Amino acid sequence: MIRRDAILFAGLGVLILALGMWLKVPTTIQLLVTALAYALIALGLNVQWGYAGLFNFGVMGFLMVGGAATTFISYPLNDAFWTSAGPFMLLKALIAAIFGGLLIWGVTRIPKKGNLSKLRGFLLVLAWGVAYVTYRSQIDPAAKLIETEAGFVGGLGLHAAFGWIVGGLAAGGVAYVIGKVCLGLRTDYLAIATIGVSEIIRALIKNMDWLTRGTLTVSPVPWPTPLPADVVASGMTDTYMATIVSRSIFLALTVLFIAVIFFFLQRAYEGPWGRMMRAIRDNHVAAGAIGKNVTKRELEIFVLGAILMGIGGAILTTYVQILDPSGYQPINHTFIVWVMIIVGGAGNNYGALFGGVFIYIVWTISEPASLVLFSLISDMSESAGIGAIPEIESRALQMRVFVLGMVITFALRFAPQGMIPERVRSEG
Repeated sequence: MIRRDAILFAGLGVLILALGMWLKVPTTIQLLVTALAYALIALGLNVQWGYAGLFNFGVMGFLMVGGAATTFISYPLNDAFWTSAGPFMLLKALIAAIFGGLLIWGVTRIPKKGNLSKLRGFLLVLAWGVAYVTYRSQIDPAAKLIETEAGFVGGLGLHAAFGWIVGGLAAGGVAYVIGKVCLGLRTDYLAIATIGVSEIIRALIKNMDWLTRGTLTVSPVPWPTPLPADVVASGMTDTYMATIVSRSIFLALTVLFIAVIFFFLQRAYEGPWGRMMRAIRDNHVAAGAIGKNVTKRELEIFVLGAILMGIGGAILTTYVQILDPSGYQPINHTFIVWVMIIVGGAGNNYGALFGGVFIYIVWTISEPASLVLFSLISDMSESAGIGAIPEIESRALQMRVFVLGMVITFALRFAPQGMIPERVRSEG
């Protein structure tokens, strides 16, 4: 099996080299950076689904949180915001939010048995209403003032690599809240819940113009490494080579992040913690019966997976240098990640890594490859008097989904457990 894994990764390397000759080096490096970011996201989903069997169909939401967080951390300061009354008004809104949270928490502390037990439900609804009204009374005027005088809050101007870490932590924080509410659900119910939460996150980020500029987008998001223009400014006059050098440095930093994360993930997977998570995945009732805190461990794994997704989303946003909430679509940021896990192999970190890179490459090159093929067939049919193929460009774009569907079909038929399936070592 190890030999099979080596052959698959060697074949993937040959494919990447072939793409380098076809698409040229800068485009291939760009493809690799994005593919590795998706591989990191696939690792996060593998942690949730492959390790613990958690059905998360809200991957897109965590990517958006990671992208928005890294934009806020790394984007330059907006002087118009900091010199206005916006910061003070946001502070009042934060205090109102804390007050509302404490009010709700206080009501939940009322015993379910006793004199006030009959009023507990009414008081909880009332607390939520008071908290909502109090918060909106502060945030609405603050948002209006910021959008009018400053456009949006801007960023903090910190290093983008630090923004990646914050993006992961922000996604983990959101996952903690979601997990506390939703992880009591099982399988398909959890999947439906996470889809809904993902759409809520997208709606919030898309409509919070004062924080994310919404559909107006935020650009350019700074790189953690020198841009091609910076390389040219340092003395390299060849812009083509400057682009290669700049993108290669970004790629190296991405590889470093993934290598460190992969090392610790693999150590955890092969240790007692990994065995415990697989036991909970395979039979959570039996695991609970022998004293394991199933809910706590599932929340732990859900947060860990979301952190990796947040970092991957932060890398994607940083590389393209734009935060565009309208650009996030479930097929591109949730469905394709599940395909990566299905094809690569759930429960195996190497399978998730392979599936992430391979599927993204297939997804990306299927359009230009189809365009070349359709153009050739169109020329031949026109020469034969049959007529040219109409709307070749749109047809080639639609081939992405068709090719992906074919890959899934063949994978499920010939490798139902993935191309690099999970392998559990037996002791003794």
